[in-house]
Amino acid sequence: MNVTIHIPDEFVSSLCEAHGADLSRAAIEQLALEGYRSQKLSQFQVQQLLGFDSRWETEQWLGQRGACLNYGLEDLDSDRETLDRILGPVKP
Repeated sequence: MNVTIHIPDEFVSSLCEAHGADLSRAAIEQLALEGYRSQKLSQFQVQQLLGFDSRWETEQWLGQRGACLNYGLEDLDSDRETLDRILGPVKP
């Protein structure tokens, strides 16, 4: 999908100063960031949308923008169960 945004000339300079010369890229980055923060986009979808080569590059990009990893208690429990299945339960 292509999206066209009209930006009045009097705002272009200020926006470029704040977000860089490539306002198209800045717009897609803001959409990706908000999509991730609102949990409408996964990390992998952000990676694809922004054309990053790796999950690590995506995590770094999100981290630099203050977007916390969408990793909750359910994820932790699932990871613990997987580790217990693979490595065996941890003995106290």
